Amino acid sequence: MAHARKRFGQHFLHDPAVIERIVHAIAPAAGEHLVEIGPGRGALTHRLLAQPIASLDTIEIDRDLAAALASDLRHDPRCVVHPTDALTFDLASLAARYGTRLRLVGNLPYNISTPLLFHWLQSAPALRDLHVMLQREVVARITAAPGTAEYGRLTVMLAPWVRSERLFDIGPGAFQPPPRVWSSILRMSVRTEPAFAVPPSFAKVVAAAFSHRRKTLRNALRGVATAAQIEACGLDPGARPQQVKPADFAALAAAAACGSAATQAPASPSGGAIG
Repeated sequence: MAHARKRFGQHFLHDPAVIERIVHAIAPAAGEHLVEIGPGRGALTHRLLAQPIASLDTIEIDRDLAAALASDLRHDPRCVVHPTDALTFDLASLAARYGTRLRLVGNLPYNISTPLLFHWLQSAPALRDLHVMLQREVVARITAAPGTAEYGRLTVMLAPWVRSERLFDIGPGAFQPPPRVWSSILRMSVRTEPAFAVPPSFAKVVAAAFSHRRKTLRNALRGVATAAQIEACGLDPGARPQQVKPADFAALAAAAACGSAATQAPASPSGGAIG
């Protein structure tokens, strides 16, 4: 049996009751195409393949585990094991090959969970939903409501693209070796259209606001948006960033961009600024 490798952040799910609960939450249906991230020893993989799905592509960075899983599942033509890094895997191309949106499942390494989520959302049109295991505190942040202590940059940046729901928690004993933290199952339903228009400066404004959580909007966004622009969006410049809804951050970003463009020197036909 393969041992967990610290450099990959491996914690293998082995509790049958938890696995059944996850499969029930996913509810795989006939004809669907699933992608499993980090199948490890294949405990969840086998249960997914027991469902009437059309295909299951698994992405495993540990080549020894990938080889063992490929050998184990060699008689099931629906399953393809990709021995590669999920941060570089092209989900959009896979979805185009199947001609449908994919359903993503995974026990994510906690040390790269946030980069993985944002990498996948670059291919949002290729995805229908995600059911992922994350550290409980991270799931609390993703699903937080405005005005709560957990609400922050991660909540806001994901909000335009997905509807997030914490399904249930999983104790350390469900994994081998057991992690030092609790986990949660998160369902992220990918929106067919963003919840609101996302200006190019959205990420910049959100990052500026939450880099100074205890400051007011007026102070946190100094040099990014003026008090007048904040008020024009119907917001109090004296409010804290954690009180601002995701759509209002988008409005702030749009207002700030318009104000910035208005103060710039007009461009010459050659592309340089005049005067």
